[in-house]
Amino acid sequence: MTILVQLTDLHIREPNKLAYGRLDTAPYLRTCVESVLRLRQKPDAVVLTGDLTDFGRPAEYAHLRQLLAPLEIPLYLLPGNHDDRTNLRAAFPEHRYMAQGEFIQYVVDIGPLRLIALDTMIPGQSGGQLCDLRLQWLRETLAESQGRPVVIAMHHPPFRTLIGHMDEIGLQAGEQALRDIISRYDNIERIICGHLHRAIDVRFGGTIASTAPAPAHQVTLDLAADAESSWMLEPPGFRVHAWDDVNNRLVTHLAASGQFEGPYPFHENGALID
Repeated sequence: MTILVQLTDLHIREPNKLAYGRLDTAPYLRTCVESVLRLRQKPDAVVLTGDLTDFGRPAEYAHLRQLLAPLEIPLYLLPGNHDDRTNLRAAFPEHRYMAQGEFIQYVVDIGPLRLIALDTMIPGQSGGQLCDLRLQWLRETLAESQGRPVVIAMHHPPFRTLIGHMDEIGLQAGEQALRDIISRYDNIERIICGHLHRAIDVRFGGTIASTAPAPAHQVTLDLAADAESSWMLEPPGFRVHAWDDVNNRLVTHLAASGQFEGPYPFHENGALID
């Protein structure tokens, strides 16, 4: 099988700097990297769907690079609203798929899967958008990708999450156009997103769109219209997207970040343990 791991919303600061004045995100990412390395099946690639750093500073990206180094598998990076395209490219010059240009958008093949990365970032703003240029690139790319299972990765989710303060800084433009484009293709297995620091799944344009938890802090689950903008140290995690080459479909798992007891057997000598 082909396995694509999704990490998102790392919010890495410079060494020994705290996010929001109280949270060192680096140890949480170290734990997450160790958890990915402990997976029973080695991933074929890891995609990181934005907010890689907290302020997009060169020193933050240098720290991020050190923290990701143990993975030693192909990494595919996307910017989020906390990132800086120029500094991201400068910190990872060997990642030629990011190229130069206004947006960081690319296509890579991972086994039978085609990963299409969409850039939703608006510099200096928390919300995102898909402008006409980005959407036209997607149209052309999907037209060239027929016959292959496609995973589209982006930072801002193209759907309302019901977490009000996050929806206010969600995708500000392009949602309906994206839905119209997606609905024309039956080979799009997933739209995988970040930004929300939670696992959320929504039907969108005839496929499944989802977000993933973060390695450190999670956005508070509060669906009240006037919910406070806040975060919690709930259990962190990541997504494991596995291509089932028997049934030709993508199977997505939610994996916990951390080390836990087990595995313990259910059976002994052919019988359920009493």
